[in-house]
Amino acid sequence: MDLGRLVARLVIGGLFVGHGTQKLFGWFGGPGIEGTEQMTEALDLQPARPNALLVGATETAGGAFVALGAATPAAAAGLIGTMVTAARKVHLSNGFWAANGGYEFNVALIAALMALVDAGPGKLSFDAMTGRERKGSNWALASLATGAAASAAVIAIGQRKARPNDIDLRSPEAAAAANDEVAGDPA
Repeated sequence: MDLGRLVARLVIGGLFVGHGTQKLFGWFGGPGIEGTEQMTEALDLQPARPNALLVGATETAGGAFVALGAATPAAAAGLIGTMVTAARKVHLSNGFWAANGGYEFNVALIAALMALVDAGPGKLSFDAMTGRERKGSNWALASLATGAAASAAVIAIGQRKARPNDIDLRSPEAAAAANDEVAGDPA
């Protein structure tokens, strides 16, 4: 049983590390941070650059933590959040099956992460070696709920459009230009 959990952690975690490094660094034929920023922009997840960094870092770090069996429920929650967001923003309109671009694979990864949390990472894990193994149905449900809530928050915040009275943190010049436009004086 421990060998099976180790293999599952290494494969699932490794896949997420691969996806994250595709997004951050362009490794394994990925888009890199610029391409990921364009994707988050197209998905209406604003601000695009921080969201691109967030998804890449979550997948990379969360995948590494799952592979190591370290902070497994928290790592799973982060990864579940990215999968729920991907399912909702990218795949939902294509239906369920992955052959049609649907969210089938996202659901499979969410289920696999929940199973790992429920069963625990096993004796061959950082959590078990340090006496911090957290497992069981309550932890799996907490990971699912936390990931889904984080996804909902990212989507809601990302779709929020800037209002004229919002503070512009880019630069004093950009803020002044934006204020001039709002006041009816295009610069």
